[in-house]
Amino acid sequence: MSRREKITGLVDQLCQDLYEREEVMKLALLSAVAGESIFLLGPPGVGKSLVARRLKFAFSGAHSFEYLMTRFSTPEEVFGPVSIKKLKEEDRYERQTEKYMPGANMVFLDEIWKASSSIQNALLTIINEKVYRNGEQEIAVDLKSLITASNELPPEGENFGPLYDRLLVRYHMEGIKDQRNFLQMITSSSPVYRDEVAQEYKISREELTAWSKQIDGVEIAEEVLSVIQVVREKIERYNEKQEHARLKIKVYDRRWKKVIRLLRTSAFLNERDKVDLMDCFLMIHTLWNQPEQLKVVQEIVGESIRKHGYSVSIGLSMLKKEVSDFEAEVEREVKIKHKLSEEVLRPIEEEYYALRKNGEQFAGKYIMVKDYNKLKLDELDVVNLYDEDFKLVNRLGAEKTQEQFGVRVKHNSMVHPIKLETYKKDRVEYLLKEPHPLVKQFWEERYEKIEQYLLAQKRKMQEEHPSELRETKRNLFVDEQLGAIVKANHQEVLDSLEALSLRLEKVKHLYENAGTRS
Repeated sequence: MSRREKITGLVDQLCQDLYEREEVMKLALLSAVAGESIFLLGPPGVGKSLVARRLKFAFSGAHSFEYLMTRFSTPEEVFGPVSIKKLKEEDRYERQTEKYMPGANMVFLDEIWKASSSIQNALLTIINEKVYRNGEQEIAVDLKSLITASNELPPEGENFGPLYDRLLVRYHMEGIKDQRNFLQMITSSSPVYRDEVAQEYKISREELTAWSKQIDGVEIAEEVLSVIQVVREKIERYNEKQEHARLKIKVYDRRWKKVIRLLRTSAFLNERDKVDLMDCFLMIHTLWNQPEQLKVVQEIVGESIRKHGYSVSIGLSMLKKEVSDFEAEVEREVKIKHKLSEEVLRPIEEEYYALRKNGEQFAGKYIMVKDYNKLKLDELDVVNLYDEDFKLVNRLGAEKTQEQFGVRVKHNSMVHPIKLETYKKDRVEYLLKEPHPLVKQFWEERYEKIEQYLLAQKRKMQEEHPSELRETKRNLFVDEQLGAIVKANHQEVLDSLEALSLRLEKVKHLYENAGTRS
C-alpha cells in the first residue's frame, strides 16, 4: 500500500459518520503528522472533543491524555502528582508523569484559556522544545499531537499571546448547516467514539518517526516561496490600515517556519517531493487571530495565488519590463516623428454633421452620421436634414457624391452639391531610419537573450507544471475547487508569455526593416 493510499483510507475511516467535519478532521491529522498543534474554536456541542478523540485512533500504540481545564486546575492534574517517595527518600521534587501529559503522545486540552499561568509556562516548553522540566531534570516529551479547544478566544490582557501563537492550525467550528446532514446526525446510532479504524491504516510510531525526517527533505517550489512572500507583504499592508491592535493580523517569524513544515507535510502525505500552490491554501488555517479575519486571510491567500503564483517565480514583471525597455529603445532610435495637419469632419454630439454655412440653400442644417456613411457607400437614396434643435425639417432625395466631405441632394428637380463642416486636425506620422550596423548587432544579441529566456519559461510552464495542475483534484487536505485559482494563474502566465513573444517579434521586425520603407 502506498503512503497516499494509506492516508486516503485512514481519512475515510476517521471521517466515517462525521457530518461536515471532514475538513477539520483532515487538518487535525495533518497537524499531528507535522508535529504541530491545532486550536478548535466553537460553541459547546459542535464536536471539538469528538475530533480529538477520533484522531487518536489514527495512531497505533499511542498514549493519549485528555483534560478539561477550569479556573481551579492545578499542575498536578495535568503533569502528574509530586512523588512523595522521592521527596522523602531523596529530597527531590519530581512528578509522576507517566499517565499524564508528559507521558502521552496524543493530548487534548479542552477550555485551554482557563489554564493557570504555571500550566501555561510548562505548556510553552513542551510545545516548542518537546521538553518538560520535572524538578531538576528535563524529560524529553514524545508529543505527536496537541489539540486544544475553547468556546472563546484568549482573554485580552491575560498574557495568553505566547501560547496562542504556538497553536499553528486554527479552525472555527460551527453547527451543521445542511438540513439533511443535521437530520442524519441526530438520528444516527453509530458509535462515533469507538475505534473502528483498520490496523492496516493506522500510523505506527516508527512510521511517524521515519516520516518526520523525510518531511524535512521535501522541496519548496519557487512559486510557493513567492506566494508566501506576497502574502506576508499583503498582511503587513493590511495591518498598516488598522487603527486598533486587536484588528491586526499578527504573524511572527516562528509561525512562518511552522507553516513551511505544515506545507511540506501536506506534499509528503500526497506523495509529492515538492510543495505546490495547492498546498499554499492551507495557510488560510494558520494566519488568522480573530474569526472575523478569516475572510480577509482567504482573500489575501487566494489573490496571491491567483495573481502572483507562477507569475513571480518566472519573473514575469521583470520580463515585461525588459521587453518594454527594448521596445522603447528601438523605437527611439529608428522612428522619426513627423507632424501632419489634415482636414476631417467635425461631428456634433457624435451623431450629426453640420452642412457648411456658405450661403447655400440648406446651410446650417444637419445630417446624421450614419446617413452620411450610407451615402458614401451608395446605400441610401433619401436623406433627412435636421435643424439646430435636431428636429427633422427636410426629407430629400440624395445620391453618392465624388467630392470629399460632401453630399448631393435633389430638390425641386435641381441637384444641389453640399459641403459639410470640417476642421484641421493634427496627427503624427513616423518615418523609419535604418540603425547603425553595430547598434543592430547589439539589438540582435539582446533579442536572442530575451527570446531564449522566454522559450525556457514557456517550456517550464508547458512541460513541468501541467503535472501539478493534474494534482489539483487529488490533494488530500485542500478542496479541489480551489484548483481553478491555480489553473487560472497558470493560463494567465502562459497567455502573457505568448503576448510578450509577439511583442518581441514585432520589435525585431521593426529594426530589421527600418530604412527599407517609410
